[in-house]
Amino acid sequence: MEELRKKTNDSALVRWIVLVIVATAMMMGYFLNDIMSPLETLLEMPIEEGGLGWTSTDYGFFSGSGGLINVFLLMLFFSGLILDKMGVRFTGVLACSLMLIGVSIKYYAVTAPLAGESFNFNVLFWNVHLPLSAAVASLGFAIFGVGYEMCGITVSKAMVRWFTGHELALAMGIQLAMARLGTAAALSVSAPLARHFSLSAPLLLGLVCLLIGLVSFFIFCVLDIRLDKDERAIQSSILAAHSEEDDQFHLRDIGLILKSPGFWLITLFVVLFYSAVSPFLKFATRLMIDKYAVAPDIAGFFTSIVPFGTILMTPLFGSVYDKYGRGVTLIIIGTGMLTLVHFGFSLPIHASAFAIVLMVMLSIGFSLTPAALWPIVPKIMPLKCLGTAYSLIFFIQNFGRAIIPMFVGKANETDPTYTAGMQIFACTGLAGVLVAVAMLYLDKKIGYGLEKPNIKN
Repeated sequence: MEELRKKTNDSALVRWIVLVIVATAMMMGYFLNDIMSPLETLLEMPIEEGGLGWTSTDYGFFSGSGGLINVFLLMLFFSGLILDKMGVRFTGVLACSLMLIGVSIKYYAVTAPLAGESFNFNVLFWNVHLPLSAAVASLGFAIFGVGYEMCGITVSKAMVRWFTGHELALAMGIQLAMARLGTAAALSVSAPLARHFSLSAPLLLGLVCLLIGLVSFFIFCVLDIRLDKDERAIQSSILAAHSEEDDQFHLRDIGLILKSPGFWLITLFVVLFYSAVSPFLKFATRLMIDKYAVAPDIAGFFTSIVPFGTILMTPLFGSVYDKYGRGVTLIIIGTGMLTLVHFGFSLPIHASAFAIVLMVMLSIGFSLTPAALWPIVPKIMPLKCLGTAYSLIFFIQNFGRAIIPMFVGKANETDPTYTAGMQIFACTGLAGVLVAVAMLYLDKKIGYGLEKPNIKN
């Protein structure tokens, strides 16, 4: 079966073309996900000075709103079912379309005359009072978040589909590097665009980028159809019954996922790790300005050290995992560095050089961990239910990504030194280290092969 599988994607040139095309769509999504992160100070300026009059709490709610529909309406879970039932082509086009709709709503929130209006509603037991512009922007971000997460699991499954038995960790590392390039671009250009043009200028640029991502995914669909034809030819061989058993997803396979102890450890780790990274980047620009006295126009460049560093290092560490293994070990080292960085940011040190050193360390940790993390999931879950497994991981992850920014936003409002907020991130990272150690123990007990190389001779 392995030899037959290679015949469908044995062309290295075609594999890497597919990688670049699909990763481009994901890169545009990452660009839009952080396009408003460097604009916190501008959004909180008075309306008469060109801002929207938001508070830190308003911005914290907006930052966490990207996961609201995914978490509370279970949309991310259903995204995985759609992916495994409908395939990567349908799901990818749907994801890009939802991102486009969400960004359009955010653009309206920033440009429409909504000043002075307010909006009140309840989230669980939390009474939320927001300016109407923040409420509409949060709605747009929530819709965007559905497409964003759907795109993430779709691209991940596409990489496994095309690169299993080949350079899977390297491919996922390059995919992540391109995604970080989108994040770095957003953190670098957003504030200068907004200051020299208008608050809506970065979002307008983002709309154009998403159109490029949608077109690129259509090109991928053409190549993936060719792969389907090859696989159908293989299924007509004497191994057809085996192929059908491997490829067909059924709802009962959800039980296979939920019974896996490896799945639950990876899920818990993802929640902790990304809750200590992604929300931090949304507050990092303001942190650079207030605590380290960095000029607002270049504060975004300080923050962009993290994604820019991962652009080169993530593929490098992915290649190391492909050739030499030690996936969980890389995860433990990277998460340990992340924890030390957040403890460093909580210290009463205000030198900008110290902040740069911490950002460089964070970029290394943020390269090590994801380079090994995502390629180990296919070692635990079969391809037929991989989309649902990824969606469940991301669904549970969104609880952390939705809640942590709201707590940190409130902490920063009551503690302007940022000590409390950074300690929240640091404790989250430390818990991630402990879970990764448990993952290493489980691998030795069950034998998933998480420490073994990915490339098969």
